[in-house]
Amino acid sequence: MAKVIVGMTISLDGFVADETGSVGRLYTDFAALQGTPYMEAMIEATGAVLMGKRAFEMGDPDSYVGNYEFQVPIFVLTHHPPSVAPKQDERLTFTFVTDGVESAVTQAKAAAGDKVVQVIGGASVVQQLLRALLVDELQLDVMPVLLGTGLRFFENAGVERLALEKIGVQEIGARTSLRFRVRKEENDGRAD
Repeated sequence: MAKVIVGMTISLDGFVADETGSVGRLYTDFAALQGTPYMEAMIEATGAVLMGKRAFEMGDPDSYVGNYEFQVPIFVLTHHPPSVAPKQDERLTFTFVTDGVESAVTQAKAAAGDKVVQVIGGASVVQQLLRALLVDELQLDVMPVLLGTGLRFFENAGVERLALEKIGVQEIGARTSLRFRVRKEENDGRAD
């Protein structure tokens, strides 16, 4: 069964966007990451992507086919699907999930098969997944940037009950990637 991996880039002071909602200062190295072993391994391991509507709308959804890093089924958690579906092909498809995070995870896992479900923001979706204990791994990429204000990643996330086990630390250019396994047996009494 597919694992659910949450990946977020955060500032050193814990923000995922500045006070205007911009993420630009957190991704100054985005072009340099393309084609690196770090990105290639992530792309190879991913069987499906789960994202919120804001993350989906950050770019032009019609340009995702052939251009987006992950050419896999994409599941968009939203209350209001677009009236016109974006371009799709046999590899990259869009499913708009309107009945909650549990349904989105179930559908994404089925599509991913034995690969991982990569969660690509936003903060609200990630917080919902963490509260529902639907995350297997948490990958935080920390950029050496202080934003001071903005959208905090763990703000009101209900994460105080999460038990984490460090499973990896990697430096990729300016960013430091921290990987943690979510130890569910210590969070809610269930075994992994």
